Amino acid sequence: MALTPILISLKTASVAIVFTFVIGTALAYIVCRTRREQVRSICDAVLTMPLVLPPTVAGFFLLYLFGVHRPLGLLLGELGVKLVFSWPATVLAAVVIALPLMYRSARAAFDQVDPMVLQAARTIGLPETKIAFKILFPLAAPGLTSGGILSFSRGLGEFGATAMIAGNIAGVTRTMPLAIYSAVSGGRMDDAYEYVIILVAVSFLFVWGISIFSESRAGRYRLGGRK
Repeated sequence: MALTPILISLKTASVAIVFTFVIGTALAYIVCRTRREQVRSICDAVLTMPLVLPPTVAGFFLLYLFGVHRPLGLLLGELGVKLVFSWPATVLAAVVIALPLMYRSARAAFDQVDPMVLQAARTIGLPETKIAFKILFPLAAPGLTSGGILSFSRGLGEFGATAMIAGNIAGVTRTMPLAIYSAVSGGRMDDAYEYVIILVAVSFLFVWGISIFSESRAGRYRLGGRK
């Protein structure tokens, strides 16, 4: 059994979670601060859509946008960047598929913070940046951590969008799910079993460890202040 798909999956999920966490949290913060309910509903629908669409559909749209004969693909080609059927494409697919989970978790975490706490901070003259980083984000930390857990796990197991835009190139874009598919297609069931066991074990250990961290961190904060 080759270990390369394991390393590719872990590297892809680790890089993707950085972008997913930052972008998802930022989008959730911006939407939460939007006063117009109609705009917020539209943003929720657009940002949540990859959750209800098959991953292959999301991968098709990515391939349509970044294909070598498309404007974005041509622009990247002029810059000497090859995205389609390369390792960065696996990261892009993982980010797009996992982003809705991070966004929804961050939105729920921000909505659970008592607005009176934030209003009190504004009353004493704190700027919005300090309110966000000193009050809102710490109070929402358990929910943000949960979103990060889900996003990492989703990126680790991404298959459909990755196959569409990154392909199944051994040693380059063949992640664990693609390796399992290739092993089953080739009749190498023993390899498939081993990949499945490793993928389940890694996901479980990561989720379990971060869940313990999330619970301990939640105990350090109370609504309206820190212990």
